[in-house]
Amino acid sequence: MTGLTLRLELRRSRTLSVGLAVVVLAYGGLIAAVYPILLTNTAAIEDYMKLFPKDFMAAFGMTGSLADPGIFFTTYIGSMLWPIVAAIAAIVLATRPTCADAERGWADVCLATPLSRRRYLGAAIASQVVILGALALVTVLGVLAVGGLVGAWFDGARFLAAGGVMWLFGCAMAGVASLVAVITLSRGAAAAVTAGILIAMYLLNIIAQIQPGLAWLGGLSAFRYAGVGALIDTGTADWAGIGAFAVVAAIGWTLSLVLFRRRDLLP
Repeated sequence: MTGLTLRLELRRSRTLSVGLAVVVLAYGGLIAAVYPILLTNTAAIEDYMKLFPKDFMAAFGMTGSLADPGIFFTTYIGSMLWPIVAAIAAIVLATRPTCADAERGWADVCLATPLSRRRYLGAAIASQVVILGALALVTVLGVLAVGGLVGAWFDGARFLAAGGVMWLFGCAMAGVASLVAVITLSRGAAAAVTAGILIAMYLLNIIAQIQPGLAWLGGLSAFRYAGVGALIDTGTADWAGIGAFAVVAAIGWTLSLVLFRRRDLLP
């Protein structure tokens, strides 16, 4: 029964999953195709970048040369594309089995079967893990594939490792969204809280980079730990950040399962 529910959740998510996959493939492929141009014009681009304040550039992850694969990937995908795609997927997937399904009565139909609440929500959480992982993988593979076609041979192992960090970042958001969704049974409230936290963390990271006296604020931001530039360029992983993402995701999903068992599904 749990496996059947998981397959159903994946089937219900196919439009969202395919749509976001097309977006990351198109954008990632386009960005990868531009990389050889950056390499050819590295000197001119670096001279142009010197026109901007260093703190401003650091706030957007551009602390080195765009010719470096890690800085390139972090700037155009890790800091721009992926947070938006992961947020959309996490919020939609995490709020549907509780908020949306409870409101439409779909949850009552499923729970009228021998399927327990724990297995019902557990299958939905498993679908979040699978879909976010697939999107992160597609994002990386799109860059690697197009990069290979244009002669930019990126380090596949390091890029895939970066995809793993991106996946955990998305899982952390999904864990938070799942917990808020169970507590509020409001899709709008859960989306607003999750998006608000993400935006607040983004701003904290920028402020920490621009104002040296407030550098400590960066430690409160998920974006401080989501950067994969060092991982791609030097193979150095931020294990503290990786662990933090995994813990947040695990706590959010675990509390969701615990609270959902006794939650009155009448909003």
